[in-house]
Amino acid sequence: KCRWLSEELGADAVIDYRTEDVASGLQRTCPEGIDVDFENVGGRTLDAVLGRIRLGARIALCGLISQYNTTEPEPGPTNLPNLLMQRGRIQGFIVLDYLDRAQEAAEKLIAWHLAGRMHYRLDVSKGLQSAPDALGKLFTGANRGKLLVQLGEE
Repeated sequence: KCRWLSEELGADAVIDYRTEDVASGLQRTCPEGIDVDFENVGGRTLDAVLGRIRLGARIALCGLISQYNTTEPEPGPTNLPNLLMQRGRIQGFIVLDYLDRAQEAAEKLIAWHLAGRMHYRLDVSKGLQSAPDALGKLFTGANRGKLLVQLGEE
């Protein structure tokens, strides 16, 4: 995934959370700090981000996959004092709140894709019987793109 992100998608830097401590990776890749975070993981990852935020940083909280399907709640962030001192903001982001802009978003995303500015990869599992294994990929990081379960031939 890291090679795909850097070589094919052109990411300036990547962190492999399986082989590198996220806080160290953020120090390496964001030495000046973080202004914006689109957060999908939560837990230790969010805590590491909070430790690196800059003045006025914004965090759009879209997901907390580190806490889904856990038997015990994960401890909350310990870096909240830094959020306060940096006057940062965390705001929940639910895509359904922006349905009135779906057409606008689709037009822009298609234009970016056609211009070569936006890339995507699909990870398709075929048949309803594959759904449980496909879902499991979300929690292990095994998916290699947008995860879909194809129910029919079309």
